[in-house]
Amino acid sequence: MGRAAAAGRGAGGARRWLPWLGLCFWAAGAAAARGTDNGEVLPDSIPSAPGTLPHFIEEPDDAYIIKSNPIALRCKARPAMQIFFKCNGEWVHQNEHVSEESLDESSGLKVREVFINVTRQQVEDFHGPEDYWCQCVAWSHLGTSKSRKASVRIAYLRKNFEQDPQGREVPIEGMIVLHCRPPEGVPAAEVEWLKNEEPIDSEQDEHIDTRADHNLIIRQARLSDSGNYTCMAANIVAKRRSLSATVVVYVNGGWSSWTEWSACNVPCGRGWQKRSRTCTNPAPLNGGAFCEGMSVQKITCTALCPVDGSWEVWSEWSVCSPECEHLRIRECTAPAPRNGGKFCEGVSQESENCTDGLCILDKKPLHEIKPQSIENASDIALYSGLGAAVVAVAVLVIGITLYRRSQSDYGVDVIDSSALTGGFQTFNFKTVRQGNSLLLNPSMQPDLTVSRTYSGPICLQDPLDKELMTESSLFNPLSDIKVKVQSSFMVSLGVSERAEYHGKNHSGTFPHGNNRSFTTVHARNKTPYIQNLSSLPTRTELRTTGVFGHLGGRLVMPNTGVSLLIPHGAIPEENSWEIYMSINQGEPSLQSDGSEVLLSPEVTCGPPDMIVTTPFALTIPHCADVSSEHWNIHLKKRTQQGKWEEVMSVEDESTSCYCLLDPFACHVLLDSFGTYALTGEPITDCAVKQLKVAVFGCMSCNSLDYNLRVYCVDNTPWAFQEVVSDERHQGGQLLEEPKLLHFKGNTFSLQISVLDIPPFLWRIKPFTACQEVPFSRVWCSNRQPLHCAFSLERYTPTTTQLSCKICIRQLKGHEQILQVQTSILESERETITFFAQEDSTFPAQTGPKAFKIPYSIRQRICATFDTPNSKGKDWQMLAQKNSINRNLSYFATQSSPSAVILNLWEARHQHDGDLDSLACALEEIGRTHTKLSNITESQLDEADFNYSRQNGL
Repeated sequence: MGRAAAAGRGAGGARRWLPWLGLCFWAAGAAAARGTDNGEVLPDSIPSAPGTLPHFIEEPDDAYIIKSNPIALRCKARPAMQIFFKCNGEWVHQNEHVSEESLDESSGLKVREVFINVTRQQVEDFHGPEDYWCQCVAWSHLGTSKSRKASVRIAYLRKNFEQDPQGREVPIEGMIVLHCRPPEGVPAAEVEWLKNEEPIDSEQDEHIDTRADHNLIIRQARLSDSGNYTCMAANIVAKRRSLSATVVVYVNGGWSSWTEWSACNVPCGRGWQKRSRTCTNPAPLNGGAFCEGMSVQKITCTALCPVDGSWEVWSEWSVCSPECEHLRIRECTAPAPRNGGKFCEGVSQESENCTDGLCILDKKPLHEIKPQSIENASDIALYSGLGAAVVAVAVLVIGITLYRRSQSDYGVDVIDSSALTGGFQTFNFKTVRQGNSLLLNPSMQPDLTVSRTYSGPICLQDPLDKELMTESSLFNPLSDIKVKVQSSFMVSLGVSERAEYHGKNHSGTFPHGNNRSFTTVHARNKTPYIQNLSSLPTRTELRTTGVFGHLGGRLVMPNTGVSLLIPHGAIPEENSWEIYMSINQGEPSLQSDGSEVLLSPEVTCGPPDMIVTTPFALTIPHCADVSSEHWNIHLKKRTQQGKWEEVMSVEDESTSCYCLLDPFACHVLLDSFGTYALTGEPITDCAVKQLKVAVFGCMSCNSLDYNLRVYCVDNTPWAFQEVVSDERHQGGQLLEEPKLLHFKGNTFSLQISVLDIPPFLWRIKPFTACQEVPFSRVWCSNRQPLHCAFSLERYTPTTTQLSCKICIRQLKGHEQILQVQTSILESERETITFFAQEDSTFPAQTGPKAFKIPYSIRQRICATFDTPNSKGKDWQMLAQKNSINRNLSYFATQSSPSAVILNLWEARHQHDGDLDSLACALEEIGRTHTKLSNITESQLDEADFNYSRQNGL
């Protein structure tokens, strides 16, 4: 084949003249024929009229070579003496032409048709500026005619699509656009779409358009449009399939209409009624979002109680009638029966003989009887009535006296209801010497031989709002409390000091089976003290235990910010448990996923098999700059298999636990013990971790060198305690009070540099005055304390003072300056105080001493606010006034919502004991009542409804 092609190319010049030679031979033969036949035209001569040029009936078409199969090009013209092909400007050899002649019957003209074959090799061997082409040239007597150029190309279709369609998840009635760019090919591939392996006919479905640049467009998605879509590309050579794209049309859930309000849940009195709706309009499908909001609403209601009728007192007897009878009547109006109540039983009218049955005496009318006998009868009735009244008054006095004596057994915390308008005063009363925290057990007789004077705040009530504290009979009179009344409504709550409590001995149940007893816990000294490095616990001491019983208590991990509050009554009576709490100081077992970071220590509390009847409060410090816009914070728990699972997000609504996020700690209400930790997922680059930066210094082995170590740790007490513990072992000293650095999650690194070193006294090694820490190392610094070390050298041993600045800054972020001014001699160095904590004196506190609110006052608050109130002053308002505005459904599931709210208050105020804030909250509730005192009943009902809706009920 190659040699033939070469021979053809070599004979190109000769081939170019072959058609002309053929014409010359043909013309000579025709002339000889004419001379032989005396000028007569032979039948095979061209019968065309003079002046007619060839006309092409069929011209060559563009063609494609498929694989190695040659293609045929043809021409047909009339009248034509000869037709030859010219390819790429060169004449095709006459031997490669196949000619056919015929006669057009209509015109009588000769029709000539010519074929040639073009092979793949010929096309591949051609290297020109354009495609391989061929053209027909036809001759007649008057000249030549040329056909159109027909291009010949090798057909192909590549395997890979330039763009495969991508899967989509779109809402119903949304637009679906699937892009498809077929593989490169000659000729260009035609595109066809398949859905679930079935061809899509856009002509039959007006919602689907496949005409726009091979793309599939569905303008309004329907559920039936979900499926697997495939792009098919095909030309004359092959077919290609793209990767399948899964399209999911989802439906977000929608709420149905509210049902009618249910009947009041109580047949009589204050209750609630509810209505519900379902997420079925429409129901979420194919992963659509569930409906947002509450499915149940509750409002308070008041069911009218049936009132049975009661008789009024009898009227006076009427005048004696001529029949010797007089009458008296009474009415059933004290009260009258209403709301379906029973009518009074008995008669409404009585009559009797007004002369004791002696209407006629000695056959004479009554008016003739002597008046002395009538007067005697009237005196007897009068004296009988007076005697009965005296007996009734005596019985009433005795009853009141016995009642007041029975109430005198209350202890120190009971407040006299006669003092409901008072404020802060010094008052004297006798208190019990021993007793339980309830101080309400009549079986324990108080010892009134000890007198104690209390001077401090006490919670008093304004008479304008007596309903708040007196509806449940909370305040009872005490004869031994004297309060001087002032004009304040409610200033504070509780007393500044309480009687010493000695716990009652209980036999306890422990996980290891030993019997324990409660011990007396004395009041701790609340004066803050300064703790130095030498007094800090070592790493192995970050664990604490305590024995707790029915009275509850508080367990504190010193200098870590971690604490555990066991409420009163959380542990059943006659039981006691040894409860422990610890912090993981090794490598964290919680491995972060993606951008998630650990924000708190891993805190373990136990025993894990302990069951509590009331949620306990666990306080865990964290290092996040709290903002729901920038952080998504989760509470996680470690399972028995060692894996971590999410308990809840801090912003979630849940009835299993409750998280209250404060600026530096998270207070969690839980029902089970275990290992817990807080993690955070930054939502934006503005998410901030709070870092504590500190500088320590110590002498090195070389007497002229001095080492500076700069730490950047998470702003949690336990993390800094670990640094202090390490420095204590290395002999380091804190040189400057630690400061707070706000480190953003913007991927920029941290720079630490030493500035303003005295030039002729100290020197630092070149290129070591500034160190840079990668972002990821700082962002995940909870793995281990992050520090940078700088080595300074004195010029002479006489230099004992060091002054410089430590600059810690994040690129495009926050910056802090630590001013170091110290003596390197230990005897002259000034000690920097860095701990002033109150929780290290008594890690475990049990009984009433562990709580800020006296138990009896706590009882009265719970009894008042747990009861629904027509004015809205219930536990929901108590939560609102204490800045608890989220996830109120958790408290609604508790037997005493107010008690759980107060437990949360105790956890938040374990250090300050700010009873004034709670008193102010109660005072605000009272003022709210005063403002509402003049509102009509219909307005109150409407306000209750709006309030319940705002709180998700």
